[in-house]
Amino acid sequence: MLTSENRKRIAEAVSAAEAASAGEIVTIVTPQSDSYRDITLAWSATTAFLALALLELAPDFTLGLIERALGLWAHEWTPRAVLGIALTVAVLGFLAMLLLMAWRPLRLLLTPAPIKAARVHARALTCFRIGAEGRTTGRTGILIYLSLAEHRAEIIADEAIASKVTPEVWGDAMLALLGPLREGRVGEGMVAAIAKVGAVLAEHLPRAADDHNELPDRVIEV
Repeated sequence: MLTSENRKRIAEAVSAAEAASAGEIVTIVTPQSDSYRDITLAWSATTAFLALALLELAPDFTLGLIERALGLWAHEWTPRAVLGIALTVAVLGFLAMLLLMAWRPLRLLLTPAPIKAARVHARALTCFRIGAEGRTTGRTGILIYLSLAEHRAEIIADEAIASKVTPEVWGDAMLALLGPLREGRVGEGMVAAIAKVGAVLAEHLPRAADDHNELPDRVIEV
């Protein structure tokens, strides 16, 4: 996901940002926040249902297509045969969509944006609780979380920061991150976002003389 040069630049950017602030910045980059297997199953089931619906709404047309495909001529369809065709069509539709959805770009394209946003947020919260929340003396941890496949990011702050800064303040940092990301410049985007976050932290949580580094500066790839 990141080159060794990008990892070095991100770590240096975190160190520089923390030098002027009591905040502790944690950076996490992940290729994808969720597998979206439930979305795959939902689309596969929908495809099977639509295949059955076509057979129900246009039986003559559908059975005619099947007759031509199988080389049948004036075939007499019994109820049992129609039921067998219906089951076959549903299963084939389900399996075909299941196979297509194995291709990640299509799976992400067919996943509604609100679902992707919710999954990224949920994963970011989990990472924050594990890697930053309550892990500093003054609860000054802040997470910059980037999910590459979804092209989405989250900035989550611990109590001491959240009490002084509203979530809207991080808008500039998000723009600085997502702009280069759309062009494939992940490292540059992370460095720019860290600088923006660092400026906000320095303003609201200036560094004290006895501050020391409590969380690792390196980027975490999960």
